[in-house]
Amino acid sequence: MTERTDALGAPMMPKVIRRQVVLEEHDLAPTGRVAAIVRRFVAGETYRSHLWLAPLDRGRPRQLTHGAVRDTHPRFSPDGSGLGFLRSLPEHPEEPTRLMVLDLRGGEPWTLATLAHGIAAFAWDPSGDRVAVVAPADPPRFLVGKATPGSSPTARRIDRLDWRLDGVGILDRRDQLWVGPAREGARLRQVTRGDFDVRDLAWSPDGSTIAFTTDRSPDSDLHPRSTIWAVAAKGGTAHEVLALGGYAHSPAYSPDGRWLAAVGVAEPTPLDDISPGLFVGPADGSADAQPLAPTLDRPIGVWVDSDLNGWMTPRRAGPSWIAADALIALVSSEGRSVPWRFPVDPATGLTAGQPARSTDADAACWTLAVVPGQPVVSVVGTLDGRAMELMTVDTGKGRTGGKSGLRTWTSLGSAWQRGLRKPEMRRLMIEGAGGAIETWVASPPGSGDASLPTIVDVHGGPLGAWAPAPSLEVGLLVSRGYRVLLPNIRGSAGYGRAWIRPQLGDWGGVDADDVLAVVDGAVALGLADPARLGILGLSYGGFVTQWLIATSDRFRAAVEENGVTNQINAWANCDFGVAYNRSSLLGDPLTQEGMERLWQRSPLAHVRDVHTPLLMLQAEADRRDPAADNEQFFVALRVLGRPVEYVLYPEESHLYSAVGRPDRRIDRMTRMLDWFDRHLLG
Repeated sequence: MTERTDALGAPMMPKVIRRQVVLEEHDLAPTGRVAAIVRRFVAGETYRSHLWLAPLDRGRPRQLTHGAVRDTHPRFSPDGSGLGFLRSLPEHPEEPTRLMVLDLRGGEPWTLATLAHGIAAFAWDPSGDRVAVVAPADPPRFLVGKATPGSSPTARRIDRLDWRLDGVGILDRRDQLWVGPAREGARLRQVTRGDFDVRDLAWSPDGSTIAFTTDRSPDSDLHPRSTIWAVAAKGGTAHEVLALGGYAHSPAYSPDGRWLAAVGVAEPTPLDDISPGLFVGPADGSADAQPLAPTLDRPIGVWVDSDLNGWMTPRRAGPSWIAADALIALVSSEGRSVPWRFPVDPATGLTAGQPARSTDADAACWTLAVVPGQPVVSVVGTLDGRAMELMTVDTGKGRTGGKSGLRTWTSLGSAWQRGLRKPEMRRLMIEGAGGAIETWVASPPGSGDASLPTIVDVHGGPLGAWAPAPSLEVGLLVSRGYRVLLPNIRGSAGYGRAWIRPQLGDWGGVDADDVLAVVDGAVALGLADPARLGILGLSYGGFVTQWLIATSDRFRAAVEENGVTNQINAWANCDFGVAYNRSSLLGDPLTQEGMERLWQRSPLAHVRDVHTPLLMLQAEADRRDPAADNEQFFVALRVLGRPVEYVLYPEESHLYSAVGRPDRRIDRMTRMLDWFDRHLLG
């Protein structure tokens, strides 16, 4: 196709990755008048990120940090005079991540603390005099012999399943809690020890106690069930303060320290159709926590998919107390994730009414920050088709916001989109066997209702959901003249338990039916050319892609990435396959019946029926869906003489399409486009 720039803008090309910018995370100053944001960008074949200060008025954002650094996790000190953050050196990955502080009244950043194996997270105490830190601690869990720089250990003796994690690698050390003074070169004191991990730090308002998430059960690798524990900041024995029948995480103390909120599930051994909710209980653990919105049927947290959020930093979804009688948290509903307000009775800790959505905008928020006592909540997220920016929404008592509730304060995250041809997005409700399927349709600008070569893009999860903001791959396909269908089929989170339940244990059943129903609907509307249909998917989406080309003849070309080909292998080779198969009702291969069931739900079992040209893209270091799984599919297709290519990306993990080395991401997108052009356009 001829490349040109016209009134619609320049077509997107794979090299757009080098100009993409992501506002990844942020924090709100105690005054509520300014926010610190992380701006990530590409530098050569690595990523850098700097901190910016963005006023919530008419002022201009100001860059705070510079250089060949990756600055993340900004947190204002309690008096607002300092900004703590984590710094790593992308060009020197062997250097441990350190805790830095920048005096906002002037001066250069200084090092508050370093630890031998880096620092993963931190939190200021309410006075600003101390910090709590999460960091890996010795002794190593599995190492035999010494591992020195440039050499490997003698061996690893492994006796648990939680020894690896995609994107991280081998988990040789447990993350523990450390506490120390907030001064330069501080010496941190390790507070917790044991065969468990610490995460999600929360200081009590009086600074005496630190709550955290952990799982101390001896078989946590087999049956994970995290609970909330607390320990005195000065050290001592930790004790459990909030436990649910299922799991709990993300503790948050009420302003008076009386109550503790957390996200979790009350049902024992919960299945994937149970949405995590919001719970509140006494901070001392003297009584059971109670749900604030037991009938909400929407997950607390960010459960939407778009590579515009970058995928490199943890979601910061809350809960956070905005007053003694209200909590705020991000809730995912129908492809959107926005703040919801949850009223609380401060005398009893029980719900004081129904939760209220802050805005009806087509937004997918990634991080949330608040200042207790103020109704303004800040978020970083996408809005409609625009990339991530800093926004605020008024969530005062009695307000439910609305489309106009979101106000954007920056352009640092989306300026790179200017001058590019943007997909025209429309929302369709296409009828399927289980009900209407919300489907985002991305089309070339000005194409109207013309019948076009069409690609179905299946999200991961299955508990993902497409957001209104299209991923880069969608923009690239649209610039090549394709229409892209983005269906939130059964199994997608944010549509309620009844939408997820039929898909549990039935991979390749109702979900595949829904994909075909969306294709049929688009063809019936005249939007999709039935002779030029393609399919694309990553992870679970890769499974659906392989399944449908093995069980139907609808598609002329397919691209799958890091998919599940052999369910028997996935049970053991996935970094959390055993627990996942239990919660998703896929089962296990420990009986003949279980083995046969998993095999029948494996695309590999039907590989002989594949005739669609297939491009297989695989991250070589993927521990979620390892390369060995997809190699079986490739070998079988090659032996059968079917059109197939297999591309391995060294050192990359499961989400390499969003977080991988830039040249590899560009190669991936180029191959995807060329494959569809070759087989759909000729």
